[in-house]
Amino acid sequence: MDCSCEKAEGDQLPAEHAVSPDETCKSRALKAATLEKLVETLPMAFADNDFTYINTFLSTYRAFASTSTVLELLLDRYGNLEISGSEERGSQNSPGSSTVLRTAIASILQAWLDQCAEDFQEPPDYVCLLKVLSYLKKNMPGSDPEKRAQNLLEQFQKEELENDDAFHSLSPCNLDEEEELEISGAQEFSLFQEELVAEQLTYMDATLFKNVVPHHCLGCIWSRRDKQENKHLAQSIRATISQFNAVTNCVVSTVLDSRELKTRQRAKTLEKWIRIARQCRILNNFSSLKAIVSALQSTSVYRLKKTWACVPKDTMLMFEELSEIFSDCDNFATSRELLLKGVTQGTVPYLGTFLTDLVMLDTALQDYLEGGLINFEKRRRVSGTLTVLWSLVADALC
Repeated sequence: MDCSCEKAEGDQLPAEHAVSPDETCKSRALKAATLEKLVETLPMAFADNDFTYINTFLSTYRAFASTSTVLELLLDRYGNLEISGSEERGSQNSPGSSTVLRTAIASILQAWLDQCAEDFQEPPDYVCLLKVLSYLKKNMPGSDPEKRAQNLLEQFQKEELENDDAFHSLSPCNLDEEEELEISGAQEFSLFQEELVAEQLTYMDATLFKNVVPHHCLGCIWSRRDKQENKHLAQSIRATISQFNAVTNCVVSTVLDSRELKTRQRAKTLEKWIRIARQCRILNNFSSLKAIVSALQSTSVYRLKKTWACVPKDTMLMFEELSEIFSDCDNFATSRELLLKGVTQGTVPYLGTFLTDLVMLDTALQDYLEGGLINFEKRRRVSGTLTVLWSLVADALC
């Protein structure tokens, strides 16, 4: 195991500090280790202000361990920390003291609860969350981490009751009405203002993106989604993809809506979608922009040569410029550059780029090295992609 450390200068943080995904005061160059060693290193990393290591572990551990296993290793090792006589006499801040370790574990747990709350959403028993709460009540009573755990438990229990009530209140009549509205909406598409359509698409995409859980994008999770037993995996990603597919299908259906449409009428629909795509670009909504462009480039639409010939040249030039954004040249360099350089509040990325990167990383690099050691260098590279995604989610939440 390689466990060398690279240190960078940074201010000393207060003892009660909770780990932030943006902090990179120091980086622990741990390349491979057993699960036990990786967990054991967490409080040591906190004591050294090595928040990069902690965030990398929290964002990727699901690839090689379960929440209950990690929690068991962490709390069983540090669950009974007693204050020694020397600490009572004034050496509480010495490295390895019970006080320092309790603070480190509490802060790590709070970071875990803040960044990955869904790991503890296990109705109806909430075994892992109750284990955390029990530890914090015993070792850090009245602390912010304990309050966070208690609030999270109450939140989950409330959501569980609300979900039960919502399930029982559903009626087939309501679903039929919604379906009918979607059908009539397609027929009235020509009446909608382009700016309004783009704004509504951006609102829906942004709402879904704010709920994206970054670790749901992990290649090891996402690549298993199609197996029957994994239908529950990555729900936040499935929701964004369902919206993307809905937009794509809407574009195709409005263009091919009726055989009775004349060529020029169909060309007007194409032109309208291109202008909506342009508005999405202005709003930095790369998700719906990609969906519209993909739909217009689909075989069923793109083969309409006579229809495309009726689209004005300036609109066709606009379409070509928008299509160029998602060119696969140099690994989609244009879309990546536009996304990262132009990020503002409300920016909605095309999630497929991140999913592809993470699946490729997962496929290209080994999970375990010689001796059965976990390849933590792979997790560090995966975490780098997740950090970019995390920052986009954070901007969207502002």
